[in-house]
Amino acid sequence: MIKYTVPALLEEAIQKFHDQPALGFAGEEPLSYRQLDARINETARLLMHYGIGKGDKAAILSSNMPNWGVVFFATLRMGAVVVPILPDFHTNEIKTILEHAEVKILFVSENLYHKIEKTDIPPVRTVVTTDNLAVVPPGTPVSALGSLTAFCQDTEAEAPLSFPETEEEDLATIIYTSGTTGSSKGVMLTHKNIAWTGKQCWTIEKIYPYDKLLSILPLSHTYENTLGLLLPMFHGASVYYLRKPPVPAVLLPALQQVKPTKVLSVPLVIEKIFRGKVYPEFQKSPVVRTLYKVPPIRKILHRVAGKKLMKTFGGELTFFGIGGSKLDSTVERFLKEARFPYAIGYGLTETSPLLAGTNPRTPRIGSTGPAMQGVQLRLADVDPATGEGEIQARGNNVMKGYYKNQEVTDQVFTEDGWFRTGDLGSFDKDGFLRIKGRIKNMIVGASGENIYPEEIESLINRMRYVVESLVVEKKGKLVALIHLNMEEIERQYNSFKNDAVLFAEKISLRKDEILREIQEKVNAQVNKFSKLQQVLFQQDPFEKTPTQKIKRFLYYQKAEQKQK
Repeated sequence: MIKYTVPALLEEAIQKFHDQPALGFAGEEPLSYRQLDARINETARLLMHYGIGKGDKAAILSSNMPNWGVVFFATLRMGAVVVPILPDFHTNEIKTILEHAEVKILFVSENLYHKIEKTDIPPVRTVVTTDNLAVVPPGTPVSALGSLTAFCQDTEAEAPLSFPETEEEDLATIIYTSGTTGSSKGVMLTHKNIAWTGKQCWTIEKIYPYDKLLSILPLSHTYENTLGLLLPMFHGASVYYLRKPPVPAVLLPALQQVKPTKVLSVPLVIEKIFRGKVYPEFQKSPVVRTLYKVPPIRKILHRVAGKKLMKTFGGELTFFGIGGSKLDSTVERFLKEARFPYAIGYGLTETSPLLAGTNPRTPRIGSTGPAMQGVQLRLADVDPATGEGEIQARGNNVMKGYYKNQEVTDQVFTEDGWFRTGDLGSFDKDGFLRIKGRIKNMIVGASGENIYPEEIESLINRMRYVVESLVVEKKGKLVALIHLNMEEIERQYNSFKNDAVLFAEKISLRKDEILREIQEKVNAQVNKFSKLQQVLFQQDPFEKTPTQKIKRFLYYQKAEQKQK
């Protein structure tokens, strides 16, 4: 009988694969499963020393590295709860999350320490670097972090560790999908949620001890955390990380060093490669450009390009998973015709994350594949004309709820216990799911980040002269439509009213100035994927429903027209 807790499944893997490579940096000697176990225990001792026990919250604000996994596993081994924080989050968001989750200890990488260095966060009693697991004394400047001594080197060995019993329904992690305001939502995932998903993904794509993964997505995202850490660790595979951001100059050499068999990605990565490297090659000469329009020849050209792409990825790739947002159909056609081993998956943070998926042998353009074994999917409020309805899910991977927010939790579950995804979809005759779009307002960023427009609007609406605002996504850009209090602005220029032309000019200049200021102020307070690319003036008040909610759908087209 399998016990679906992370400590139990990891312990089983450590016993079975103790001398196999586990976690490391590209081009460097990795930790074996035995060494990983020892380091997890060292970190557990640190947690125990600072009073972290069952149910306490430990946050990780760190770039990807072996010690990210070490801290994650040690925290769960102690029965505590992990609160992963996306590296791109703004200081304001980080502070909100740490306070809301009542985090007692924070693990932070040296390159992100500046985000919390001068921030007062009352619940956090201890700060530790993930780089070398050194405790950071209060007031330590960034420049002094590298000289701190690792905890395990600064203490004598203590009595053998004893760990609390962890149950499947115990809370394992709280993942905040956003944190700009106090209304942020923390997704509560139990041990069973993530451990079961980490094992069950094997039913879609098998993974073996000889498999090597190169991690390029943030471990604080449940996609990378479950599929890119738990899945390989439970099955004896190895995972490698980059010491620097995955720009081409860093990523390309690492691919040749690691020669990964499996990679997890978001659409943006492969779309950039296709549009920036592959497609331009087919447009260089008039002859090739003409031949490329002929489907049989295009497939041959794609096949040649696919072989080159495989070499770029190290030559041993068997699985290139794509999730987080919808993949462009043109790029997907290229991948399929190139026989590149891509696979599409679908899920949400609230579902740990995987709900449906394909493997490289079963791709269908435009489809995310069938439901994962053990997961039930259904459509609600189906349109008889299109067969489309809201996708709802039930299974061991569905979250416990939102932390400290029972009201919203109740809203996302049906009376019979199904989770409302907020996505519109349909099934083909073989049960393959096709996502049509989002029902709710959430915007999915280019790299799969969840962007909540209401939170950005909340910041905008606090600004002087703003009456109300609406944030939409058009052509991959975040656009804010802002309705200003023009009467207040005009009062400042009453002395020019006798000259209508000059008065109008002054008002117009001031209006544009205010909009620029709003954009700058908002962008200074949000993470990089929530920044506004454009701010547009909304002359008339927004049209609203009887409950005074803005009719968002009316303004998508207007925003697009104003962009042209």
